[in-house]
Amino acid sequence: MIEKLIPFVDLAAQQEELRPEIEARIRGVLDHGKYINGPEVIEFEARLAEFAGAVHAVGVSSGTDALIMALLAKGIGRGDAVFVPTFTFPATAEAVLMVGAVPVFVEVEANTGNLDPASLETCVEQVALSQLRASAVIAVDLYGMPADYAGIGAVAERHGLTVIADAAQSFSAEVNGRRVGTLAEVTCTSFFPAKPLGCYGDGGAVLTDDDNLAAILRSIRIHGAGQRKHENVRLGMNARLDTLQAAILLPKLAVLAKERDRREELAAKYTRQFSSSMRVPVIPEGIRSAWAQYVIQVEQRDRVAAGLKERGIPTAVYYPRCVHQQPAYRALAQNADYSTAEHLSERVLAIPMHPYMDAETAEYICDSVLETVRQV
Repeated sequence: MIEKLIPFVDLAAQQEELRPEIEARIRGVLDHGKYINGPEVIEFEARLAEFAGAVHAVGVSSGTDALIMALLAKGIGRGDAVFVPTFTFPATAEAVLMVGAVPVFVEVEANTGNLDPASLETCVEQVALSQLRASAVIAVDLYGMPADYAGIGAVAERHGLTVIADAAQSFSAEVNGRRVGTLAEVTCTSFFPAKPLGCYGDGGAVLTDDDNLAAILRSIRIHGAGQRKHENVRLGMNARLDTLQAAILLPKLAVLAKERDRREELAAKYTRQFSSSMRVPVIPEGIRSAWAQYVIQVEQRDRVAAGLKERGIPTAVYYPRCVHQQPAYRALAQNADYSTAEHLSERVLAIPMHPYMDAETAEYICDSVLETVRQV
């Protein structure tokens, strides 16, 4: 048995591998002293857009601010309905409320946990009977797997919705060879430290191919700045990506594809070991997940988690409550069937997943999960 606690996400191992490059980048920022909108921000934005295959990447202060900015840039606010999956982190709905719009919670698919296009269609039709305008949908790429953008896009086109991708967990994922960042009109991502591409603090980005939209986003992130100094042309935010964080992200972006490949190898091992004993992630054909998390579904989840903790294996639950069940959002819940999302929230359990796990640790985790599930 492994005596020390196994890291859920091993940021220390990544830092050890990349430390010389990261420290050199940080020294560069300290030397030039341009801590706001420094050259590293410009370089990072260009490399991020190139990696994703997008025309523009706008670095911002967090993934949540990225969502708020995308909504503001599209003119979404009071009187607008924005459709969001209920099985997600509350920031997705929080951003909608922050711009004055109303989040409409949508059921998710049983096999992926991502927003269900059929449920979206139903929700849009119901909103059409209300005083709200059906304006946008935020599709969340749960656990690193892109949502069904073809299905969601078809519904959006029929009803005139803007599609915003919440790719906080999926940066580096692909659909039929196209990387996240090009699958929706606007893509928002987060650089929270534990994300597939994470900095050492808060950070995020918005990606788009729309030149005008990118210009608006760059204005919004600096208090709605115009072309001239001290000119403010729209409502904005203080939402810039720090130069130091951009400097840290540059070496991490350079190894992201390699890290994604390592995550895929570990996920494949987990799936081979677990598929006959419990429900495992289902990845549709043509999709490559970023594997931000590896999530199994088990009965008596708390007992399984406790048993794994005794063996030094940490777990996490993403998410124990749907957003419509959260106290802050309960009053907004529609009279709808969210049984799939609620079923998932009672059974999902994430186990350690990161690209620096050695074979011995992976084997120990597999054996421990199988034995623990059998015992409970």
